[in-house]
Amino acid sequence: MTVLILTAEQDVTADMVVAKLHERGVPMVRLDPADLPGKAVLSADYAHGDFDGYLSVNGHVLSMGGLRSVWVRRPGEPAAHAAEPSPWLTAETRQALFGMLYSASTRWMNHPRRAEQARHKPWQLRVAHSSGFAVPPTVITTAPRVARQFVEEYRDVVVKSASGPPPGEPPAALPTTLIGPGADFSGVAAGPALLQQYIPKRADIRLTGVGTRLFAARKAAVPGQIDGRFGDTGHVWEAVAVPDRIARSVHDYLALTGLAYAAFDFAEDEAGVWWFLEGNQGGQFGFIELETGQPIADEVALWLSQRRPELRIPERHF
Repeated sequence: MTVLILTAEQDVTADMVVAKLHERGVPMVRLDPADLPGKAVLSADYAHGDFDGYLSVNGHVLSMGGLRSVWVRRPGEPAAHAAEPSPWLTAETRQALFGMLYSASTRWMNHPRRAEQARHKPWQLRVAHSSGFAVPPTVITTAPRVARQFVEEYRDVVVKSASGPPPGEPPAALPTTLIGPGADFSGVAAGPALLQQYIPKRADIRLTGVGTRLFAARKAAVPGQIDGRFGDTGHVWEAVAVPDRIARSVHDYLALTGLAYAAFDFAEDEAGVWWFLEGNQGGQFGFIELETGQPIADEVALWLSQRRPELRIPERHF
């Protein structure tokens, strides 16, 4: 049984998991969907009331009947590296590849349908509330009046991106920015703004959930720090225990979203409360493992090494 990893050619985090799979003696195939068609070949056969399919990548042939699990890590756009790429070819290649993979009985980390839904930050906040996390008051609006009223009520407010960094070269990032009641909110009418109560924090928390295993790391913040992704605080990530209440909420969140993997960001306030900021269905963990020594890559490899029971579709007679 073989593990399929869908990711770009340059992916150090995936390399860490590949090494662990090799140590466990688990066969694996690594594919960037951008290389299909071209470097990779696929074929799916729906005939005689049955299904069969295979992928050929760099001389390695993977049968759908021998597919143990799929890790959707950081795949490229299907057919992006084709000799004559086009939106039509990308759509056709995506249909062929994922349609075939969906037809197989396999485990997903994470299933693309689940991952796509989990990307939406407004939905994340709703699930986080349902899971029992402490969530800062938040509003997403295109009404300047609503934005102004929110800031007047909570005073210390940050504005942040709902969708993450915009596409483009070079890559751009939108830092979380502190604003006050005197800000000009007229621009909100031109596009949705996500406003959230600012949580003065003493530390950033990154919690990585792999199946049922949880790994938490803490990095002390500096006074007045807004966005932990930018600037050097002089502190490093250190492994910490996961409070029972947080563990229960994380497990509930993963169950509600149907995710097998997620990386959670929290702001720890002066009272020690972990405030939910984000649940990233494809968040990085390599930098956390390198600084803390937590065996996250090995846990991902272990999860991928397991196989779910075969899916049996009831027969129908027409």
